[in-house]
Formats: sequence, structure tokens, C-alpha cells
Amino acid sequence: MSVVHQFGRTDLPRTQHRALRSAARWEVFTICYTAVTITVVAFVVGNSQAMRTAWIEDMLSLLPQFAFLIALIFVRRSPTKRHPYGMHRAMGVGHLVAGVALLAVGANLAVEAVSGLIAGDHPTIGTVQIFGHTIWLGWLMVSVMAVIVIGPVFIYGPAKSKIAPVLHNKLLYADADMAKADWQTNAASIVGVLGIGLGVWWLDGVAALFISLGIIWDGFRNTKGAVLDLMDQRAKTYDDKAPHPLAQEVLELTRSRPWVQDAGVRMRDQGQVFHIEAFVIPRRAKVAVSELNELSRAITALDWKVQDIVVAPVSRLPEEVDTGEADG
Repeated sequence: MSVVHQFGRTDLPRTQHRALRSAARWEVFTICYTAVTITVVAFVVGNSQAMRTAWIEDMLSLLPQFAFLIALIFVRRSPTKRHPYGMHRAMGVGHLVAGVALLAVGANLAVEAVSGLIAGDHPTIGTVQIFGHTIWLGWLMVSVMAVIVIGPVFIYGPAKSKIAPVLHNKLLYADADMAKADWQTNAASIVGVLGIGLGVWWLDGVAALFISLGIIWDGFRNTKGAVLDLMDQRAKTYDDKAPHPLAQEVLELTRSRPWVQDAGVRMRDQGQVFHIEAFVIPRRAKVAVSELNELSRAITALDWKVQDIVVAPVSRLPEEVDTGEADG
């Protein structure tokens, strides 16, 4: 396989190289699209608390894209003595920063929504003159929120969700997941605006609270996932739903060697790539260096995400290693 792109210590296969370039383009497109929607919503936000909360959420949604693009600058760099494992953790740090920001701002917006409901604030929506006609501003709000949801739900959200598994990028997956769920925010803001128009003032506050809770949930989920990865939890799939199957593949490959009696693996997610430690119990007292090197090369060839591999002969497997057995 020819080298087409350098990614830390790993040479990306052509498929991942194209996916990475596509992901970067989609993130730039998302930033531009969101900047336009933020500007448009700013003209019609009015006194609706739900609209204002949705507007702030649009601003917050820019965080994952900027975090991805900035982290991409660092993860490309090769390992050095100062950073012997490379800088792939930058993707996890960006994930964490975005999650904490969502969590903090979402909590603040939720407090504002509850305070408004308790205080019994009665928001009003006026009228505007367009081409000589008087129109209720609420109709413009509803129209804008119904149109701008097309991008995240039907265009770049699904596109990024297809790329994330190819790159094993959890930040990109979280970004796509948040985008595809944008219809809930837009639907809630529309309900809030129509509630004001019908005289049901508290619907606006409830809609704002619903949107705020969605932001808090996104923040909590992203923060939790990023923290666990940075604390070297067992490597999982891009969506954090299951242990990554590569660990089982490494075990099967290692145990297939005639000189190996048993094996265990310890795999950490560096952020798109893995650092793997394979512990092997040899069948004999002495193991040739050539055998260890061959096994190391074979494991590296299993998956492009194998950034570093250490094969360690031991007389007894450490208790914490993955041996392929079901969790107790």
C-alpha cells in the first residue's frame, strides 16, 4: 500500500485520507452555514425566550467544528521526544472543551428559563412591515426555523455521521449526532412562538427549558465520553456503545502463533488511533526477537488505527488485560 497521507506515525489508507479531507470540508461548510443561520435568526429572534435559546444553541454548535479543525493541525504531527505518543489526544481535548462549554451554557439557559416561568413573564411578539404589508413577526420566526433545519438534519448531519465511523472520530460523530437532532430544537422554538401567538405564554418558557435541557444532555454526554477516553478507558467503538472489535482480532492473531500459549491485550484510544500492548505467554523459555517482530508487524497490519504496538512476553497475564472473555 502506498503512503498517501501522514497521520502522526500512521500512514492513512486512501479511503481514510479521502474521508479526512471530506470531514474537514464538511466542517468548514457547517461553520459557514451556521454563521448564515445565526445572522438570519438574529433579525427575527424578537422577545421569544425559546427563539433566543435556540439562537444561542446555534452559536454553541460551532464549537465541535472549530475543535475538530484545530485538533486536526496537531494530530497530523509525528511523535517527538517531548510527545512520544504523538498529539492525537488533541482531538479528545477538543471534544472535552466543547462538551464542558455546552454543559455550562446549557445549565445557565435552563436557570433563565425556569426563572422566567416562575416570574410569570409574558413575552410579546409584535408586527413588521414588509413591502407595505403588516405581518406578525411570529410567522417569520416559524418560517426561518422551519427552513434552517434542512442543513443539519438532511445535509451535513447525515454526511458526517457516515464519515465518523471510517475515521473512528468520536468528536465528528458527536457533532453529527447533535446536528441530526437539531429538528427538536427548531420544533420546540416553533411551539414556543405559536404559544405566544395563541396567548399561552408559558409555552415559550417551557420550550426554552426543553432546548436548554437538550444542550445540557449534549454537554454531559460529550464531556463524559471525552473524560473517560482521556482517562484511558477500554477502547470502544466510535459511538461508545461497545468494546472495539480490534482487541478480539489482536487476540486471535496472537494466539494463532504456534509459539504462543496464551495472550491478553490492553488497548487505549489515543483519539482516532490506538496504542496496543499485547502480553503473550510463550510455550518455551526463550523467544526469538524475530518472532516478536513478526507478530508486531502482523498486528500493525490488522488496522490503520494501530499507532503503536508493544509485544511483551510474560509468565503470567496481568489481571486487567482483555482476554476475550465476557465481562463479569
